[in-house]
Amino acid sequence: MEDTGRVVVVTGAAGGIGRALVELFAADGDRVVAVDLAGTDVAEVAASLGPQHVGLACDVSSEADILALFAQIDERFGRIDVLVNNAAMGPTMAPTIETGLDAFRKAIGVNMVGPFMMAREAARRMKPGGAIVNTASLAGVLGNPRRNAYAASKAGLISLTKSLACEWAARGLRVNAVAPGYVRTPMVAELERLGKADLAAVRRRVPMGRMGRPDEIAQALRFLASDRARYATGSVLAVDGGWASFNQPGDAHPPVDGTPAEELERPDLPHDGRIVVVTGAARGIGEAMVHAFAANGDTVVALDQDSAGALAVANSLGSPHLALALDVTSEERVVEAFATIRSHFGRIDIMVNNAAIADQFKPGLDQSPRDLEAVLDVNLAGSFLCSREALKAMRPGAMILNVGSINTFLPFAPRHAYGASKAGIDILTRCMAAELAPSGIRTATIAPGYIRTPGVAELERAGRIDTPAIRRRIPMGDLGLPEDIADAALFLVSPEASYVNGSILYVDGGWTSFGNAGNASVHEDNMATEAAE
Repeated sequence: MEDTGRVVVVTGAAGGIGRALVELFAADGDRVVAVDLAGTDVAEVAASLGPQHVGLACDVSSEADILALFAQIDERFGRIDVLVNNAAMGPTMAPTIETGLDAFRKAIGVNMVGPFMMAREAARRMKPGGAIVNTASLAGVLGNPRRNAYAASKAGLISLTKSLACEWAARGLRVNAVAPGYVRTPMVAELERLGKADLAAVRRRVPMGRMGRPDEIAQALRFLASDRARYATGSVLAVDGGWASFNQPGDAHPPVDGTPAEELERPDLPHDGRIVVVTGAARGIGEAMVHAFAANGDTVVALDQDSAGALAVANSLGSPHLALALDVTSEERVVEAFATIRSHFGRIDIMVNNAAIADQFKPGLDQSPRDLEAVLDVNLAGSFLCSREALKAMRPGAMILNVGSINTFLPFAPRHAYGASKAGIDILTRCMAAELAPSGIRTATIAPGYIRTPGVAELERAGRIDTPAIRRRIPMGDLGLPEDIADAALFLVSPEASYVNGSILYVDGGWTSFGNAGNASVHEDNMATEAAE
């Protein structure tokens, strides 16, 4: 058979998310191996995609079935490039005292052990560049009554995602996961039919006021399996409409009559270019984002305290892009800048809060309040201020994207202010997700690891960071590129991420997934480095 694309294996392919996913991969030109239980219509699903695709039966809780499956894949395709572990057994909703051990073990076997065995066999056949993506669940992150086995299995799958990501990074393989919230799938429909799920109550609990569609989960899985997520491994992206960002009594969204149209079908979206505002746009990640958005057909407003740098970036793109000098810590200047943007363009579709500074690397005993305040004013208060002003020009469908950091989750000593500011960014994103979603505005955080930016180069020249040691601490063995963050940003603000709200996506080469002692990767100290500029 002619080699026309990647070989992609998708389990649970006859279900809602799986079916949407195989259609996406086939449309990308990949060759799909659709896998599901015997007795499902998985063969018909594959046939509907075209003759280059195949549907195969397999019970993923059976090691014998899995070995037989991979023997068939070997014979027909000779390789595997992507595996999506999507097959799952849903929650029984039985009380703990009525749940038998066999039923508990079966859920663990299907939802956790099965994906592990599938990943093991796929990894044996993958070349560097291969990707494994697991369909986890928000139930593996937040506790739910009567979901003991299901939730435990999904939490275990998340843990496996991270540990395998760290182990297999040296092989050039990435392992990530998506954690869906409530999705309109046949599994959920069956729970409703049995009276085990009140979907009207579910919608009131979701800040976006609806459940997700299978294609929205499929798009996230597809992204993490793509080269656009090149520097993401061990990451778990929640696609939940903001469920995990809401934390108070009462409803997150006003009651909805019937089933929302967007829950049933992807809406037609305007194709005119968006107005995108990026702070910290003069260099590094901000500059890469500006170029990526412009190449996407968007109109970009580049904001930076370095007015000459911002102007140079905008001028390199030409009309109609705009540059403005801005100190994000000055309320007066921020109000003026956004008034100018509203006057010039009439609206803002995307606000990217990227402006940030590093702290002074002083020991905590030597730090003053001003040391902390200087960092917090730029990184946290500045992001809040720009978001507040951008909202005055936003309409439904708009989005705020905040740039966090690996320090959101794992603070560094003595970088107290920087870590605190980025932790604040994450919760700011979540608070706004819960507040703004009923108005049709989404938020998300992108959290870079060590990236080859001018700022990192300056820290290196000043002797404040040990780059060879950093590489050894990263499972993927090297720093990322600004373009890696820009690619992830493009996805998060796109219609393909329409059910991502309040979530954080780590793009860090696996940094936040590594919990062992010692080095995460083997790296020669004298390895040639790429230019940081």
